[in-house]
Amino acid sequence: MAVIHATTLQPNKIELLTEWLPAQEWYSGADARPVQAGGFRLDDPAGEVGIELMVVTDGEGDAAVTYFTPMTYRSGPVAGAEPALIGTMEHGVLGRRWVHDATHDPVFVAQLYALLTGRAQAQAQSESGAPDPTVAVTPAPAEGPADAELVRVTGGADHTDVVVRVPGASAPLTLRVHRVLRADAAPATESTGRVTAQWQLPDGTTARGEVAAVLTGPART
Repeated sequence: MAVIHATTLQPNKIELLTEWLPAQEWYSGADARPVQAGGFRLDDPAGEVGIELMVVTDGEGDAAVTYFTPMTYRSGPVAGAEPALIGTMEHGVLGRRWVHDATHDPVFVAQLYALLTGRAQAQAQSESGAPDPTVAVTPAPAEGPADAELVRVTGGADHTDVVVRVPGASAPLTLRVHRVLRADAAPATESTGRVTAQWQLPDGTTARGEVAAVLTGPART
């Protein structure tokens, strides 16, 4: 179970995202000013890696765009994933933490697959040991054990595709992580499982949409 500490972060998560977002191919703004709009967490069974699936909005009024930015927090960098490093922060309790784009982190990928197959539960973003009932999962059929090995990551105009290998599966699977969130959008084409979550819009209303899915066929960018 992840423990949420009431402490200081320097720089904080939004400050890190403000610097990181403009370099992403799926970011459409000009001057990043993200505001936290929702999200949830997943537990690392080993208790070593923090996993937060944050939603932020950027922009104002009808021009505002909602982005999905899963992040992992570690005591050291992920080997071989240097381009996925969002930055480092000083945590008031845990010390220096390395913050990564979670789609390149094997711990996150394994837990995302577990969530998409109904074998992990979304946790509240700001409360320890509390499931998040607002996150809904239509589970994909489980092929073999819950373990999923990260094979490669590819980007798209509004998503990131994570190809994984699952023991016992006949072929690699693609986990699609939506980056640009759209309320009530149709499910990803050829998906067998999906996760939907909710977020707050700039006008104070709440929206819901798909944030991740398992694709059955070859990924289409």
